[in-house]
Amino acid sequence: MSIQRDTILSHALNQLEKQGLSASTESLLTEVESDFTTLRQFWPDDEALVYDALRYHGQQIEVWQRQTLLDERLSPQLKLMARYQQLTEKVREGRFPGCLFISACNYYPDPEHPIHQLSRLQKANSFNFTKQLLDELDIEDAELVANQMELVLEGCLNRLLINRDVNDVEIAQQLSEDILTIALCRKKGALS
Repeated sequence: MSIQRDTILSHALNQLEKQGLSASTESLLTEVESDFTTLRQFWPDDEALVYDALRYHGQQIEVWQRQTLLDERLSPQLKLMARYQQLTEKVREGRFPGCLFISACNYYPDPEHPIHQLSRLQKANSFNFTKQLLDELDIEDAELVANQMELVLEGCLNRLLINRDVNDVEIAQQLSEDILTIALCRKKGALS
């Protein structure tokens, strides 16, 4: 194969965001590779490519989360909001990351399906990222607050599927900041 695997998977992700999960390998990759016989050695069917592309995307997100957690220049509050800056950049580039995991659970509704499980794993990783940072802040009932913040993020991603409007990201960030502010006030006894 003349093109690197990462290049193919990155292009496939971009096209999946535009064309949806029902797109064929051929329609996803015609621009980057014309030798589908070779591609079929690595991805024997369309589902295999979708799985591999989502797994690759999940790995990209995990690397970003790890780098963010280790970034000593950022407070836990800024780390929690960093995902919205990242999402804003991607939306401005015409990308809609994260939305594919939601679509995958809808497209592959069987909870035992590997793509559904991969999507659920990604959502669990997102929750754990949020909860870890809330624990660092010693937030009371961090699990509840993490669920609230994740619901805001999921709502944002769902809206992006429909509207593809960066304003939805800004609104979600403001709402997440409000949730965090209330949780911090509760921690300090201001809401007792």
